[in-house]
Amino acid sequence: MLIKFVHHGNFDKTDKFLDRMSKREYLKILSKYGEQGVSALALATPSETGTTAASWNYSISIGSGEAKIEWSNSNINKGFPIAIMLQYGHGTGTGGYVQGRDYINPVMRPIFDAIAEEAWKEVVSA
Repeated sequence: MLIKFVHHGNFDKTDKFLDRMSKREYLKILSKYGEQGVSALALATPSETGTTAASWNYSISIGSGEAKIEWSNSNINKGFPIAIMLQYGHGTGTGGYVQGRDYINPVMRPIFDAIAEEAWKEVVSA
């Protein structure tokens, strides 16, 4: 039994894609969106003093088969992140409750959508 494999064309698009991936050019894209997220979060953060708004940062981590952007806020009071208190609400020292305000999700949704769109374009581009 004879099995024959014939190929026409070349692997230029595949080679180009793999070359970009091996050079980790996608990290530039992640950094761009990391910075956009920090700016958007800083502008949207409710502020009295501006400390929480100025405390946003991001990090990029590369794992086995994945790359992640993580946004964090370093303003912490008595072990609790102020950004989370603002987002979800918190009890007061006198027994009251301060209602949270969803300020993170609305400003991050367009950034998540843009990341997904640009990542898809990167995957299917030649």
